[in-house]
Amino acid sequence: MVTNVAAYKFAPLDGLESLRERLRELCAHEHLKGTIMLSPEGINLFVAGDAESVERLLQCVRSVEGLHDLVAKESLSAKQPFRRMLVKLKREIIAFGIDGIAPARKSSPKIAAHELKQWIDEGRPLTLLDTRNDYEIRMGSFHGALPIGVSHFRDFPEATRRLPEHLKDETIVMFCTGGIRCEKAGPFMEAAGFQRVFQLDGGILKYFEECGSAHYDGDCFVFDRRVCVDSELRQTNAAVCYACQMPVTPQEQVDSRYVVGVSCPHCHPAVAQSP
Repeated sequence: MVTNVAAYKFAPLDGLESLRERLRELCAHEHLKGTIMLSPEGINLFVAGDAESVERLLQCVRSVEGLHDLVAKESLSAKQPFRRMLVKLKREIIAFGIDGIAPARKSSPKIAAHELKQWIDEGRPLTLLDTRNDYEIRMGSFHGALPIGVSHFRDFPEATRRLPEHLKDETIVMFCTGGIRCEKAGPFMEAAGFQRVFQLDGGILKYFEECGSAHYDGDCFVFDRRVCVDSELRQTNAAVCYACQMPVTPQEQVDSRYVVGVSCPHCHPAVAQSP
């Protein structure tokens, strides 16, 4: 089995060029694949390989000043979900494009997975806000969640302005795949006047790990060749259309418009020509 690990940490980092080379060499030696993004604001990584090799990488990352308490989310897969190993230097570890949002200094309060489940079990009045892209949300989300309505996270600030005004005085729990997008989305919403904003700590993946499928419908889209994982963090039978890059459910794969490498029900010419 292949060990998959996802982790991020907002912390001021310097010496990025030398750190990139050190991580490149280690990953090559350990035959790891995936992506590591480094920036002055922190680190974001998705890496897979042998369990011991993954652990050596995490030990190396945690030896960097400011990253000692990096928390990783792990899952298993039968095959390597990444094609190659990339270590990139970026301006931001998650693209947002708004100056002044610095999660290392300030982020919204976090709510643990088991606590969110308890809140929902109790019927507490709250709005679950899905901050992910529309194509991710269509594969699964929390029951009754409000989609923010974006095709890219950079569009989040504008989408926030379209939210109902009454939400500014109500309890909002926002969530994403692993938590990183909410680290920036939360402070932005607070600055925009939303008074009670919480972020699901560890995102959907951590919720699956601790609470399973409770209050969640469907699967969770992931950005690798697994496409989606279920509530037990197992790869599902979802696919990605080669033509339009939309995720395709098993039900859509039996549609006559789904032709591997050519089209799917979302981009088939018959769909484009319909009124």
